[in-house]
Amino acid sequence: MGRYLLGRVLQGVFVLWAAYTLSFAVLFALPGDPAAIMAGPTNSVTPEQLDRLRHELGLDRPVPVQYLDKLTDALQGDLGRSLQSGEPVTGLIGGALPPTAALAGTALVLGLVFGTGFAVLATVTRRNWLRHTLLSLPPLGVAVPSFVVGLLLLQWFAFSWNLFPAIGSDGWNSLVLPALTLSLQPAALIAQVLAKSMTEEQGRGYVDVARAKGAGPFRVNVRHVLRNAALPALTIAGLLTGGLLTGAIVVEVVFSRNGLGQVTQNAVSFEDLPVVQGVVLLGALVFVVVNLVVDVLYQVLDPRLGVERRPVPLAGRG
Repeated sequence: MGRYLLGRVLQGVFVLWAAYTLSFAVLFALPGDPAAIMAGPTNSVTPEQLDRLRHELGLDRPVPVQYLDKLTDALQGDLGRSLQSGEPVTGLIGGALPPTAALAGTALVLGLVFGTGFAVLATVTRRNWLRHTLLSLPPLGVAVPSFVVGLLLLQWFAFSWNLFPAIGSDGWNSLVLPALTLSLQPAALIAQVLAKSMTEEQGRGYVDVARAKGAGPFRVNVRHVLRNAALPALTIAGLLTGGLLTGAIVVEVVFSRNGLGQVTQNAVSFEDLPVVQGVVLLGALVFVVVNLVVDVLYQVLDPRLGVERRPVPLAGRG
């Protein structure tokens, strides 16, 4: 187990390095002069001042030297400074992260609750027409874009019925609509995968034994089937957690919330390349950490499952 986790940690380090290298290459290839962006309007500075600023930023050095210097700084937790505000990137992202993490975390919890409840309901019912109807809904939830759901929720619950605020990030009530918007696709995916897995598990021998002992459909599905069917859904939940960060950024823009969405939008608008790279690295770090946690949870849910026999994530199947 320890050797396996060490290998996974090394894989995570490689992913972070690859994300940093790729983002550096892409951002370096983009047109534009970071020194000119930081200096502001070109008519307010002289060419000599721009050259001096490029030298201070190290932009006049060879590209491999710039890469190694920035990589060394990143390993020490220094991602540079924002070209727009001059603030350290780590501080800028760190200050914007809590509201975004709260939104993504709430959406994940809602997605797990709604998705699991939907899957249990669809598999417990004995009416075939109701089961088929319920199982046909998750693909629709996956197909609808988050911003469309957000706009519909705004129209109904904010503008028409005035139940929740339309914009802002003050108080728990301002979190309800963005969290519901962001939770729809995770809930739909978890429900789809879990319902399929539970349907397959219902044909196992231990289910017949539980029924023979007098257990009802709900008890059988919740106490026995759900635990054994949870592994594929756990994989999907782990993959979705990394994507929730990106989704939260989009949803924050729709609902005008403070957080990484606003920081990212400003960074892209003003070509603030260090901040953009910092957001990319944060997304990669979240993905690595979440996948490592999922590996550990596999052993907790089913100690008999060896790490070599870990199910292949459904997202990677054909």
